Amino acid sequence: MKTTHIATAFAAAITMAGMAHADEMKKAEMEKCYGVALAGENDCAAGPGTTCAGTSTSDYQGNAWKLVPAGTCVDMETPAGHNGSLEVIEM
Repeated sequence: MKTTHIATAFAAAITMAGMAHADEMKKAEMEKCYGVALAGENDCAAGPGTTCAGTSTSDYQGNAWKLVPAGTCVDMETPAGHNGSLEVIEM
């Protein structure tokens, strides 16, 4: 009976380790893209007067970023007339 518990615990540990690795891989495949988030939907760092996620005050705010798949940011076109940027967009 104890062997079954040990095997179950070992399998659970391996599964959890794999899930943590998958999360790290996903984050590595993402990049910060400024100027593409809708108001209140930024991931973080929305400039002066804001604290973090969900604090941008306007659509496509140049100092607010959203995580996007790596390599796609600068190709994103916005209705605001600019593309996404890997750096803060001065407006």
